[in-house]
Parts: sequence; C-alpha cells; structure tokens
Amino acid sequence: MVKARKFVLVKHFVGSPKDSDLKLVEEELPEIKDGEFLCEAVYHSLDPGMRPYSGKWQKEGDTMMGQQVAKVVQSKHKDYPVGTNVLTDVLCGWRSHFVSSEGQGIMTKLDHLPPEIPLEQALGAVGLIGYTAYFGMNDICQPKEGETLVVNGAAGAVGSLVGQIGKIKGCRVIGYAGSDEKVKYLKELGFDAAFNYKTVDLDETLKAAAPNGVDVYFDNVGGTFSVTVRRHMNKCGRISLCGAISQYNLKEPLMVPCQDFMMVSEEIKSQGFLCLSKSERFPEAYKQMSEWYLQGKLKLDMHWTEGFENMPKAFFELFTGWNLGKAIVKA
Repeated sequence: MVKARKFVLVKHFVGSPKDSDLKLVEEELPEIKDGEFLCEAVYHSLDPGMRPYSGKWQKEGDTMMGQQVAKVVQSKHKDYPVGTNVLTDVLCGWRSHFVSSEGQGIMTKLDHLPPEIPLEQALGAVGLIGYTAYFGMNDICQPKEGETLVVNGAAGAVGSLVGQIGKIKGCRVIGYAGSDEKVKYLKELGFDAAFNYKTVDLDETLKAAAPNGVDVYFDNVGGTFSVTVRRHMNKCGRISLCGAISQYNLKEPLMVPCQDFMMVSEEIKSQGFLCLSKSERFPEAYKQMSEWYLQGKLKLDMHWTEGFENMPKAFFELFTGWNLGKAIVKA
C-alpha cells in the first residue's frame, strides 16, 4: 500500500479562490497489478486557466485539475519501466501519486526530450503552454514581418513565449505586464516596448509605441484592456483570444462598450481557441518549439514553489501577479 495525497475541489470557486475551496486528503493506493505502474509527482503545473475550467469540466469532490510531470516508481508494465518520466493529462490533477494502466491519464512519455531541454519545460515551452503560444500565433494571428504585435499578460508563461515568437517572425512587439520588474524582464526577452499597465495610460502608450496601429493582438486578459487595444487595430487585424484573467474572479459579468461595427467595418478577425482541440498537431508544435528552444531563440523562466502542500498558495498567487514566467510546484 502507498499513502498518497491529493487536493480535492470542495466547492467551486466564487470570486477569488480561497483555502476553504480546496482540501488536502490522504488516500491509500492498492498494490499495482500486472499491466499497471505507480507514478510519483515531480513537478506540478499551475495556470490561471485552472480557475474557470475547473468550474466547467469538474464537479465538487473531484481532484483539483492540473498537469504534472511524474516518475514511474513501481511497475508491472513492460512499456513503463521504473525511472520513466511521463507527462500527464490535465485531469490527472493535484496528486502526489497515482496508478496508471495502459497509459491511463498519461499524455506522453518524456523519453523523446533532449537532455539539453530541462524536464520542467515539458510543462512550459515544449508542452501545452508552448503549444498554446504556437497555435494562437500561427493559426489565428498569422504574424508577418514588419507588423506590430501587442501582448498582454506578457510576463506570464504564454505571453512571454508569444512575444518571442513575434520577434522570430519579424514583428515589432509591445508587451504589457503588472510591475516594473516584469517590464524589465520583457525588455531582456527582446520586446521592443514594454509597459506596466498599472502605472500608464494604455491609450497613450499605444499611440506612442504603435503610431501606425496594431496588426496583431494576443489577448490573455480581456475586459476593458481589450476594448482599448481594439480601437488601435489596423484594417484586417487579427486577435487571438487565449484567456480573460481580468474576469476569472468576478462574481458578475463585466459590461464593456460594444465594438461590433468597428470589428465589421475594419474586417478584424477575433477568434478564441483551446490548445487541447489541436491535439493531433502536437508533434508539429513540439518540433518547432523545441527547435527554437535549442537554438536559443526561446526562453521561459520558471517561478518555483517548493512542496506539494503549498499548491493552493502558489495557485492563489497567480491572481495577484506574483509570478514571473511559468509557475511550477516542485513536489
């Protein structure tokens, strides 16, 4: 018997997530049978999207959703020997250990990962985070050399990769983040202009930094921020709707000015997307993102939290702007 720990979603989040919404419980896992293997968590991924999608995809009492990198510690499965590193699906959740059979709950084995790419980047630049940036930029934004790209939430995991992909594609990249430290970080990544949205006038900075308008907008924030950016969009501009973190903790829907006619008259494309809907193309995204990473064209810093028991605290901090780069819990 193995004693495992997991965090259960006691109540769906209403407003800002709080301690009482989650509960740490113990469970005894049975001895593995033929064809099964036991995994122990190594790294847990934390992402703002867990906030809305836990309400959409999960019921109260479920293990809180989340992806992890885990190591096989016991095995009676020929294809998953002890020591194998695996990447789980998002519903594997906040667990310290789990038993799998025929790869149940496993997205992929990580034996394909080159030694030059750190294991934790399977949750970052060469994982779902990287794929989100890749598909949102290439399929929807379709950036062209010389165009102007605006990214908000730019110092987060997806936003920072989006900005770097924009530079690879030859764009002028403007990023917005929530602190002066993050602005400095964006400039180190090669952003052409970066601003602390909390201390500047968004409209005025766009006039100054994008005097010829905005061609491409990668939106992680939504709300009034997006209303302002859209006023600066050029004809036939493209908007990738990746997230809406400004609204995740609101108890009532946010009312913003309607811009329908402008979107029609300027022929602006605005499209939401889910990375998981493109799973058949993950090998394509992995190939390109890993190449760029190994060439030194992409960088993704990790914001570390130590200890499985600190998962909720690290998760809550995502909504205070505490993290820079990709939030990871070292189990």
